[in-house]
Amino acid sequence: MINVLIVEDSPVVREFLIHVLGSDPGIRVIATAHDGEEALDAARQHRPDVITMDIHMPGMDGLEATRRIMETDPVPIIIVSGSTDPHEVSTTFDAMDAGALAVVRRPAGIGHPDHDATAGELVQTVKLMSEVKVVRRWSRARREAAAPRPAEMESAREPAKVRVVAIGASTGGPPVLQTVLAGLPKDFPVPLVIVQHMAAGFIGGFVEWLAQSSRLPVQLAMHGELMLPGHVYVAPDDFQMKVAHGGKVVLTKDAPENGLRPSVSSLFRSVAEIYGCDAVAGLLTGMGRDGAAELRVLKEKGAATFAQDKDSSVVHGMPGEAIRLDAVMFVLPPEKIAAVLTNLANNRGKKGRD
Repeated sequence: MINVLIVEDSPVVREFLIHVLGSDPGIRVIATAHDGEEALDAARQHRPDVITMDIHMPGMDGLEATRRIMETDPVPIIIVSGSTDPHEVSTTFDAMDAGALAVVRRPAGIGHPDHDATAGELVQTVKLMSEVKVVRRWSRARREAAAPRPAEMESAREPAKVRVVAIGASTGGPPVLQTVLAGLPKDFPVPLVIVQHMAAGFIGGFVEWLAQSSRLPVQLAMHGELMLPGHVYVAPDDFQMKVAHGGKVVLTKDAPENGLRPSVSSLFRSVAEIYGCDAVAGLLTGMGRDGAAELRVLKEKGAATFAQDKDSSVVHGMPGEAIRLDAVMFVLPPEKIAAVLTNLANNRGKKGRD
């Protein structure tokens, strides 16, 4: 049985969430709170397995409550948002930076055509996140992995020229991507393409949030556009994002892979086909194995590959599977990734083909 604390300032929405979650036999709502202060007290008193958190509340809001809970009594926290307006969801991703694991849409009302699907999404997210072992957000001692030595970088076949960087991420990915992009210089010489698994409706706000801390332009990818050096292209909702000859983005309605659209596997497969050894690709924290096998194909073609380390990952599923498959050249914590990407983009291939 998964014990859930619901934090929501609206009595009507609170009762609705109780109904949605309580309708699943594997979930029990053990307490509710109408603001952040109540949430802190309830988290300490009831020790829930999962907290669903509203962001916009009077007094202490959901961001501060998330930060405080993750500092004192860490629990898997899911942000349940009634808004997908890009300008309003920035606080949602700040909460993820503070330790929240996921964001989902508030389920549509009973009788709405989307009710069953959105209610099911919330229930499934609660079940998945209940399995995540969280730790105190600010007391986590990240392993200081040394940056790869030049000799290690020379051990693989050198690509002629790095022409693209491809990254896949899922659970826990937003703050890691923020760290990586914030660490890249404004003259980063190649385009970056990113697939971040996320509930539908939030990717636009996520892109705006990333752009606030990045020196590179960050945008939702558009079909047929030419990828420019130093620009970041994020896969939009419900499309498979691929790359094509001539450095163009291709968005398709191809079937989901690993249950996902966009999927990292689809992106990596196209990167391997189009760029081969002229690519850098990596997997960040996330559930499942999306992209792991394709990362191995990229490595076998001579691309430089990396994965986030276990100590810093919220869930080490995707990167862990890639490591298990021997698909990874470098295993890195988030704070080291930008420097390695910059080094690879600027230096690899100087001795390669002309």
